[in-house]
Amino acid sequence: MSEAIEVYEVEDRTFPPDPAFVAQANTNDRSFYEEADADYEAFWARQARELLTWDTDFHTTLEWDLPFAQWFVGGQLNVTANCLDRHVEAGNGDKIAYLWEGEPGDTRTITYAELLTEVKKFANVLKGLGLQKGDIAAVYMPMILELPIAMLACARIGVAHSVIFGGFSADAIIDRCDDAEAKVIITADGGYRKGAASALKPTVDAALAAGAPSIQNVIVANRCDLNPDMVEGRDHWWHDLMAAASDDCPAEPMDAEQLLYILYTSGTTSKPKGIMHTTGGYLAQTAFTHKFVFDIKPETDIYWCAADIGWVTGHSYIVYAPLTNGVTSVMYEGTPDTPHKGRFWEIIEKYKITQLYTAPTAIRMFMKWGVNEPDKFDLSSLRVIGTVGEPINPEAWMWYHEHIGGGNTPIVDTWWQTETGGHMISPLPGVTETKPGSACHAIPGVFAELVDDDGNVVERGGGYLTIARPWPAMLRGIWGDPDRYHETYWSRYEGRYFAGDGAKLDDDGYLWLLGRVDDVMNVSGHRISTTEVESALVDHSAVAEAAVVGANDELTGQAIIGYVILRGGSEPSKELGDEIRAHVGEKLGKIARPKTVVIVPDLPKTRSGKIMRRLLRDVADGRQLGDTTTLADPSVVAEIAAGAAAGSDED
Repeated sequence: MSEAIEVYEVEDRTFPPDPAFVAQANTNDRSFYEEADADYEAFWARQARELLTWDTDFHTTLEWDLPFAQWFVGGQLNVTANCLDRHVEAGNGDKIAYLWEGEPGDTRTITYAELLTEVKKFANVLKGLGLQKGDIAAVYMPMILELPIAMLACARIGVAHSVIFGGFSADAIIDRCDDAEAKVIITADGGYRKGAASALKPTVDAALAAGAPSIQNVIVANRCDLNPDMVEGRDHWWHDLMAAASDDCPAEPMDAEQLLYILYTSGTTSKPKGIMHTTGGYLAQTAFTHKFVFDIKPETDIYWCAADIGWVTGHSYIVYAPLTNGVTSVMYEGTPDTPHKGRFWEIIEKYKITQLYTAPTAIRMFMKWGVNEPDKFDLSSLRVIGTVGEPINPEAWMWYHEHIGGGNTPIVDTWWQTETGGHMISPLPGVTETKPGSACHAIPGVFAELVDDDGNVVERGGGYLTIARPWPAMLRGIWGDPDRYHETYWSRYEGRYFAGDGAKLDDDGYLWLLGRVDDVMNVSGHRISTTEVESALVDHSAVAEAAVVGANDELTGQAIIGYVILRGGSEPSKELGDEIRAHVGEKLGKIARPKTVVIVPDLPKTRSGKIMRRLLRDVADGRQLGDTTTLADPSVVAEIAAGAAAGSDED
C-alpha cells in the first residue's frame, strides 16, 4: 500500500504511557484525582498557592452563587509579576521567553528580563494615553512579539484587553469595540501571511470611519513598512511612544477577581458574546494544566503552541500559562505551508521543540500533504504532542502518533472552550492510557458529566456534556449581559454548565467528543454526530479530509451531506463517491450513509484553521452564502457551490 493511502486499524487499540516517560513525568499516578475527588476546593487552593505568587493570600477558596463564582476571595496578585518579575528576581532574567520566527524567515529572541522591560514601558505608554484600571483596550495585531507585550502591559496596570483576531473585518472591530467601550486600539501596519504582507491598519481605519466612537487613540506597530495613513492626534507609532517611555512601572497587586480580559465568541444569530475572564482562578488553572498536561520542564523544554493569540488557545497557552511556568516558547507568525509545506517540521528541528500543540484540522492537512514532508526533518526532540480546537478522528490521531510522535510520544487531546479558560478534559501523559480519538477523562478538579434530554446523568452511551461544579478558570459572565450569561450556559440543565457539545462514554468510561449539539444531525429521528460521520469518511483510504453537514430534507428531516478532499493519487469520480458513501454505511450503518458526497478541492476554513460548516450548510440548502470575510480563501466556497450544482453522487 502506498504511503499516500496508509490506513490504520485503530478501533480497539490503547496506548499506555511509556515507562521511560512515566519515570520522569511531573505526575505519574492518580494522586491528583484522588485529592481532587476528596476535596476539590482544597485541591485548587493548593495548586493556586504552589504555582502562583500572591501579594496577599486568599481567605476563601470559592464563593458560589449560581451562576456567579468568585475564586480565591481576598487574594491579591499581579499577572505580569507572576509571568515575568518573579522569574527575573529569581535570577532567570537571561532565560529566553520567546523564540520568535517571522514567516519570511526573520527571527527575534527576547529574554524574560527584556520582555519585562518592554512590558513596563508599554504599560507607561498606556497610562500616558489616559488609560487606567478598569478601562478596556482593544488589540488587533498579527503574531508578532508586540502582541503579548501589549496584553501583559494591560494586565500590569489593571486594564482589561480585548484581542480581536487579525483576520476579522471592520464590522467585527466595530461590534467588539462598541460593546466593550474600548478606549484604544493597538494594531500594526500589517503582518506576513502566505508569502506577502497583509495590511491591518486600513481595516482599523475603516472601522473607525464607520463606528467605534469610544476609541480615542490608535497605536501602530511597524511590521511590514507599509506606510499606512496616520491620523494626526489619534494615531501613534509604537516605536515613537516606546522611545519616550520610562521602564519604571511597579506591578500593582490586583484582586483575584480583577477582570483580565474579554474575548468575544461569534454568535450565529445574535451579537458576539464578550466572555469575561478574571485573574487568580484563570491563572491558577491555566498554569496547572500547562504544567501537567504538557509535562513542562522549564529548565530544558522548548514549547510551541502553534495557535493564534487572537483565539483563547493563544491567550492561555502562548501567553499566560507558559510565562507563568517560566518556559521558553516558540511563536510563529505565518502559515504552515509558507514558503514550503515542511515549515512546521523545519521549525521543530531548528529549535529542538519538545512540545507541539496544534489543531486536528492542521494534522489532516499535513496528512494530505504526505509523510515525505515530516520525514525530511528530525522531530526526535518532541516529548509531548497535543491537539486542540475540535475532536480528532482516530485516523488523524494515529498519523500524528506514527509520523510526528515517532510511535512513542504521548498525545494529549484536549477539550475546552473560550468559556472554560483552560483545559477541562485531557489525558495526563504520565498517567493516562490513551485511545485514538478520545479526549479520555476530565482533568483533576473538573467534574464533567453527560446528561440526557431530561437532565438525568448518563453513565454509558451518548448525551450532552455538562460541568457539574464550578472551576477556577471559568468565565465570570458575558460582558454587560448577566441575563444572557445565565440563559446561554446555565438554564438548560439546572445547576449545570452546558457546554453545547455532545459526547459519549464508552464501556471503559472514556469520553468521546461528538462536536457541537447544533452539529448533531437528526435523520429520520436518529441523532447522528457529524464527527462520527467525518471520521468514517476519513477512514476511507482515498479521503484526506472531510466535513459533514445536515441539509433540509422533506422525507428524513435532515440529510447527510459529505464534503471530502481526496489524498494524493486519487482522482475524483462518481464511482469513487459511491464507494466512499458505501464505506460510511459499512462503518456506521446505513442510516449514517451520506445522501451525497461532494468531492472538493478544499474546504472553507478560517485563518485559524476551523472549518466553517455554516457555509457548507448554506451550499447544501441552496441559500445565499453568509459572511465569508473571515475565510482564509473566500473563493473556496464559490468553487464548492459550483461543484455541488454541477452534480452529485446521490442515490
